[in-house]
Amino acid sequence: MTLPTTNLAMSAIQTEFGGSNPISLSEYYLGGSNVKSGSPAPNGPIPSSGAINMGVFRGAEQLPYTLQYLVIAGGASGGVGRGGGGGAGGYRNSYATETSGGNSSTESTQTLNVGTVYTVTVGGGGSRVNNDNRGNNGSNSQISGSSFTTVTSTGGGSGGGWSSINGASGGSGGGASPNGSGSGGSGTSGQGFQGGNASGGTPNGSGGGGAGAGGQNGGGSGAGDGGSGLSSSITGGSVTRGGGGGAGSQGGTAGAGGSGGGATGSTATGVPGGNGSSNTGGGGGGGEGFAGPSGNGGSGKVVLRVPTAYYSGTTSGSPSVSTSGSDTIMQFNGSGSYTG
Repeated sequence: MTLPTTNLAMSAIQTEFGGSNPISLSEYYLGGSNVKSGSPAPNGPIPSSGAINMGVFRGAEQLPYTLQYLVIAGGASGGVGRGGGGGAGGYRNSYATETSGGNSSTESTQTLNVGTVYTVTVGGGGSRVNNDNRGNNGSNSQISGSSFTTVTSTGGGSGGGWSSINGASGGSGGGASPNGSGSGGSGTSGQGFQGGNASGGTPNGSGGGGAGAGGQNGGGSGAGDGGSGLSSSITGGSVTRGGGGGAGSQGGTAGAGGSGGGATGSTATGVPGGNGSSNTGGGGGGGEGFAGPSGNGGSGKVVLRVPTAYYSGTTSGSPSVSTSGSDTIMQFNGSGSYTG
């Protein structure tokens, strides 16, 4: 908020810019740990050293600062009964010029206000199923806060099963089962691709969609692979996440998981499909046979990247914190918060 232009108290300066007790004006030089360079002060300028007085702070305010983010939802589990692979969790990216899910453009950055609490939700993966069922969708991941446009990535769509053949829609869609001419679930625009389709009479299911490619269709000689994920360097090094799950196979080759955490399907009754990798949003593998089981979807992830000069150091949920260049990076593998 903007400081008052009359009756300005030292406590109001502390509320706006932060600082410690007892309050001292020497904490509030421009470019120091509390008052960021460029902070507007119509009765200033605020000095960076030397003499300083309260008058320069009348009408001053702390600048908002830029957030770059990667938000990946939980991946879905695969289906059972020549089951389709689970779709990857939705993938939204505003870092640099990197691609968002579905090969869409980089999203716009947002600004954070000093002192505002921003809530981070990390979606879990869909749980595995048995007995020829369709899988379970993943859960959404999200960043939200006051005066902030909420960023929500949609949980992955589950793989089709023998009793419910179509893949479910989600961030990326689930693959279909071949008990009829099943259709892959649709992906969410800007987050992921459609799951693969299956033709009736073929013995193999189709792969789940990924953030960077759609799942492959099932066929007579082998099950469909999961769609590929996308790579991002928001954490300082390139990491691929958001791969779709491979389908289960009867008498053929199981579908491989897509790059970026997707899991391989099963080729034997009672042998589980693979689990999507944790904190990648990867889809779980489909289960073969009517007893299953399929693979679990991988949990999601949220990454926040802010200028180190503005990083407050106030978080909950125990994110891992690192630096790269002039930025500080918070990686949330579970839900928590960051105070700007």
